[in-house]
Amino acid sequence: MELFFLLLLIVLMATALGSGFPVAFSLPGAAIITIGIASLAGVLFSTGTDAFFTHGGPGQWLSAGVTNFRGIYWEAERDTLIAIPLFVFMGIMLQRSKIAEDLLVTMARLFGPVPGGLGISVVFVGALLAATTGIVGATVVAMGLISLPAMLRNNYSVPLATGTIAASGTLGQIIPPSIVLIILADQLASAVDQAGSIRQTLYKQATGEFSMPSDFSVVSTSAGEMFLGAFLPGLLLVGLYMLFILGFALINPKSAPAVHSDEALDRRFAAKVFITLVPPLALIFLVLGSIIAGVATVNQAGAIGAIGAMVMAGYRLREGKRGAYSPAIIAILALVAIAMVVSFFGAVNIKRIETSQDILGLVIAVIAVSLLLIALFWSGWRTLKLEDTLRGVMVETAKTSSLVFIILLGAAMLTSSFRAFGGEELVKDFLLSLPGGFWAQFLIVMLVIFVLGFFLDFIEIAVVVVPIVAPILLADPQANVTAVWLGVMIGLNIQTSFLTPPFGFALFYLRGVAPAVVKTIDMYKGVVAFIGLQILALFIVGFYPQLVNYLPNRSSLLSDTAPPPMNPRLQYCMETLTYDAYLEKGDSILAAIQTMEGQDLSYLPKGMQKDLKEGLKAAREAMPKMTEIAEAEAAVGEAAVSYRPVHRNVRALERDAHRLEERIEEQKVIVSRAGETGIYTAEQGERAQARIEKLTAQVEDLMSQVPGDWTDVNKTFNAIQKTENTARMQYRRMVDNAFKPVMELQAVLAGAPLLAEKRPQLVDLIAALPDLEPAVAVDAIEVVRSSIGEIEESSDIRKGLSNARKIMRGKSPNAAEAIVEVQASIDELDADLIWRQKGAAELLPELRLYQAAVGDTIGLRQLPHLPRGVSLDVAACLSGHRDVSLNF
Repeated sequence: MELFFLLLLIVLMATALGSGFPVAFSLPGAAIITIGIASLAGVLFSTGTDAFFTHGGPGQWLSAGVTNFRGIYWEAERDTLIAIPLFVFMGIMLQRSKIAEDLLVTMARLFGPVPGGLGISVVFVGALLAATTGIVGATVVAMGLISLPAMLRNNYSVPLATGTIAASGTLGQIIPPSIVLIILADQLASAVDQAGSIRQTLYKQATGEFSMPSDFSVVSTSAGEMFLGAFLPGLLLVGLYMLFILGFALINPKSAPAVHSDEALDRRFAAKVFITLVPPLALIFLVLGSIIAGVATVNQAGAIGAIGAMVMAGYRLREGKRGAYSPAIIAILALVAIAMVVSFFGAVNIKRIETSQDILGLVIAVIAVSLLLIALFWSGWRTLKLEDTLRGVMVETAKTSSLVFIILLGAAMLTSSFRAFGGEELVKDFLLSLPGGFWAQFLIVMLVIFVLGFFLDFIEIAVVVVPIVAPILLADPQANVTAVWLGVMIGLNIQTSFLTPPFGFALFYLRGVAPAVVKTIDMYKGVVAFIGLQILALFIVGFYPQLVNYLPNRSSLLSDTAPPPMNPRLQYCMETLTYDAYLEKGDSILAAIQTMEGQDLSYLPKGMQKDLKEGLKAAREAMPKMTEIAEAEAAVGEAAVSYRPVHRNVRALERDAHRLEERIEEQKVIVSRAGETGIYTAEQGERAQARIEKLTAQVEDLMSQVPGDWTDVNKTFNAIQKTENTARMQYRRMVDNAFKPVMELQAVLAGAPLLAEKRPQLVDLIAALPDLEPAVAVDAIEVVRSSIGEIEESSDIRKGLSNARKIMRGKSPNAAEAIVEVQASIDELDADLIWRQKGAAELLPELRLYQAAVGDTIGLRQLPHLPRGVSLDVAACLSGHRDVSLNF
């Protein structure tokens, strides 16, 4: 019966959507009606309201959608949905202020003399509007009203003209900032959690171990990473569009002729291009640049975009009038002043004003912020009073944002009801039963999304399909794809939904503003080529995941919050790069080790001498150990050739058997609760027992297909793999032991000048102690003791101060005894300074030269952060997808 209600749910949803009922109410309505009918049927024909649910009852599933949506929206770490109204405001403000229109007209004149220039200008402006507005309807309508008549007047092919406009208008779905990317990031955040649990279960089933190595975990994503990941694929799509139009114009010049304008390309025109083009580009730089640089979160960048759009609208609405650019000029001057304050004075904090320079920086910062606020309020007042622009923009923003959030809420309820009737398990079983592994599953999912794009909008697809299929795809250890790559691939696929007949929304928008001479069939013909280009881009990004993964990895590894080199996820790539570095400059590394071994260490404390010598010995053994890793990795690769097909077959059989065993456990519950006193009838119990016997036979049949020598084959391969893993762990411990003493000794010797400065404090303390009250003396001793504690390896020096503090805290404080202990600290300090100052003068420069020689190889894991060059190489290495399925 669960399948019947699942089918009823889908039919109700499809019927409501097909009849034109609003999406925001079709999704939750179908869920509520289906759950209500299932509950009523359970009361009338079975044991109760929850009889026809896979688990749980109607109340649980009706509230689940609301609860899940509320939790996602209000959770502090996942507040990316707040960015939606900000970006919507930015887009509508730029469209209402006619800045988009200015871009189209100016760029058409600039590109006109090029073959296919009008089409190329439409794509170029579409890309700019995508990076500033992201509103497909507004972009298509604006370009349809302005560019389409001009293209038709100049004898452009009608299919080419309409296809170019419709396709360029959809770029806002993939070029950041994009609402669909924000929604996908939000949906994938939940999917990653589920995928992580699935992969953890797979690892436990395969190995019997409860904890999975963290470098095998599913890599999550955020809206900022989605923006970075979609940036290069978006540019790729723009490039494909332009190349197609240029090629079409060269092959068939009459269908896309060059257009020469009567307006001269003089200084006046250049100034117009500058004024038209630079502000949107600057806004793009501020919004995307702040995210890429890690200066702002997606929400903060959205606020920057909204404010920037309002400032631009403020001067555009008063174009040609006196003082039109005054607010914008004030805002620019204020931003320049703020940038100068940050550059010259650092972080200005009113609570940390100490010098006159701090006061100067604070005064300039206050003036600059005040000017910026004046510019913002001035621009806001203009947009409010001129053509009632601000009010209209805010109303449209509220409508659009409300629609998005209502759809998200309804989709959450629909997804919950889909799971209530076992739909998620049904989809999971279907995908996992497909031959071909991950890529077969992925192709089916992408095909389904593509087909759904013919009938559904991008939001419905993103919030209904993604939560169901994404956990399954992300959990697969064979492909081991990142969430950002999967999100961008789905985003590229969803983008086609705006172009595919019969319900391509971009086609509807263009049809509404196109003249009667343009036939609908010509529009359909025109978008076919661009749909093909989108599919081509999809294949390119699929084959080269680096296009998506590189920028997020680069941004993460170069940011102030970059993961430390000890992070497990970085180790494989770091070791691969280190091995190459050993091969390239092994002789210079050995020479640096030999030079360090020849240094005089006799004056250092015995413990430091021992640690440094053992570290240098470990450094000598690091390169041979890395060679062992390379050899072990090669052995694993050679053994995997024959092992992988067997492993894949057996794990598929075990996975199918495990799913059947779960169903057996469910039927056993029914059997245990059947009878006169149970919640199930005796007849239901008998049917459940029959299912158990049938399922048990299927499990036995599956397990009988496992090769008889599987245990030995698996044990042999695991032994080879364990050799590699052991070599890697030994290497990591070895290089840590090799470089840690170097870092510690550097810190100790570098602190010699600071330690010398502490001696006068100790002398002054001795002079002051006889005249101090015990409580005051304790505080004075503690101040000196804490300041010395900031210096490395100063515990012996602090020992006397600790004893002196203890004496003055006692029942019978004695200043004379305390002075003796402080003097002991002075003597220890004087003794330490002898070897510290000698080491700082003689050994410290050699230690720094040694670090420079081996820091990016042997010492890499001990550095506070990866060097820039290594970070870029590691980012490139991490951008591919590494198959880790043989570990499962």
